[in-house]
Amino acid sequence: MFKVTCKTLEDTKKLAQKFAKAVQNGCFASLYGEIGAGKTTFVKLAADALGVKEKVTSPSFVILNEYHTGSIPVYHFDLYRLENEGVSTILDELREYSEGRSVTFVEWAEFSHGEIPFNHIKINVTYNDDESRVYSFEGLELQE
Repeated sequence: MFKVTCKTLEDTKKLAQKFAKAVQNGCFASLYGEIGAGKTTFVKLAADALGVKEKVTSPSFVILNEYHTGSIPVYHFDLYRLENEGVSTILDELREYSEGRSVTFVEWAEFSHGEIPFNHIKINVTYNDDESRVYSFEGLELQE
């Protein structure tokens, strides 16, 4: 497990750039954390580092946003509105978006209840009283 504390948005941007460099051949990343922890911010910064030109927004109400202007396709799911039973309706799509050379992010992965059976990077985001964020990565080593 790799853990890093980001005290500023610039720290988070640098972390997102390292992440983007490490996954430039593709990955599937599940993001965990409370509302406001910084999941979407991390996705936005990582997408920017991957060259995405479109405005990256939270897919809370549409479930999936797709971005094809970067160096690699970026797919951004949000499972929050699907909760328990709804996730089972998109498992085939999650599998499909985990294949090939793309970067797929899934926010609120805890709502999958372990239904994401394939290899993926787990990113847990927590925030501290001092407004800093702690990003924990499982399944990925980032180079310093």
